[in-house]
Amino acid sequence: MSKLRIVFLGTPDIACGFLSRMAEDGCHIAGVISRPDRPRGRGLKLCCPPVENKARELRFKTFQPHSDEEFAGTLSELQPDLGVVVAYGRLIKKEALAQARLGFINVHFSLLPKYRGAAPVQWALIKGETVTGVTVFWLDEGMDTGPVFAAREVPILPADDALSMFEKTAAAGTDLLAGCLKRIAAGELIKTPQTGPATPAPRIKFEHTRLDFSGPAGAAVNLVRGLSCGPRARFDAVINGKKTTIQVLKASLPALALRQTSLPASAPDGPAGPAGSRAGAITAIERGKGFFVKCSDSNLIIEEVQPEGKKPMKAVDFLNGARLKIGDRVEGERKGIG
Repeated sequence: MSKLRIVFLGTPDIACGFLSRMAEDGCHIAGVISRPDRPRGRGLKLCCPPVENKARELRFKTFQPHSDEEFAGTLSELQPDLGVVVAYGRLIKKEALAQARLGFINVHFSLLPKYRGAAPVQWALIKGETVTGVTVFWLDEGMDTGPVFAAREVPILPADDALSMFEKTAAAGTDLLAGCLKRIAAGELIKTPQTGPATPAPRIKFEHTRLDFSGPAGAAVNLVRGLSCGPRARFDAVINGKKTTIQVLKASLPALALRQTSLPASAPDGPAGPAGSRAGAITAIERGKGFFVKCSDSNLIIEEVQPEGKKPMKAVDFLNGARLKIGDRVEGERKGIG
């Protein structure tokens, strides 16, 4: 493997484990490329990407090109045999792809062609998938359209959210990539065209975060799970005459919470609430658990929230502070979910 001259491209935290594993495995990493520093916080102080910091710690040469021309110049200087990309954050143009002798492989956190795009883990959860995975594929000019080298399935359990799935897929991905690099070093260049229907996984926008209580409760829970790493799922409530946005940090379905509540097993959908309750109505309050919100088919249990301008808190504490009661309605409208 040391004969392969590799350039690593990555930016966020999730890519750091891949870089560390490659270093442990003795890969010859000629350089590490990440996105430029970005201003963060109230003072808009420039901060290095996590991969840049990790590469410095491992004593690799680091580069942060600001333009396509600078990026191409960096690759020309490094003259890699292979490029390895993990969440770099920008498309690589055809001219740049040609500068690695063998090409570029990319680690993508879904089973391609499903969930092509910037947020595959989030969308798999939002859509209620029970299985996802990791794919190592060869980059081409399209958005996650290149031929596949290898893939590995990763199950999604009912209790999983975006945080746990990022951990699971990253763990599976580091092992998968390590095996692929050994095979490439041995001259094995597998390029299997993607097959099956493609689905998009675009970057999460604010309009995707609105909970829709007029839809199924399961869909609302999936949105909370998928957006657990932010931006969070949210709804609006009128508190002291003012509309306030409430982020939902944790939610569940009554059927999944029966063993932890006093609800009888004969009521798997939760309490019905006052007669004629509309979608978005608070139907019950379970001390130590949360409050129930009516959806189209059953109830949603909201367990932990973060009101606008405040710290995370238990949902019942929020309800008490806001003086909301059974029969009151909270609003929810979700747009842009296909």
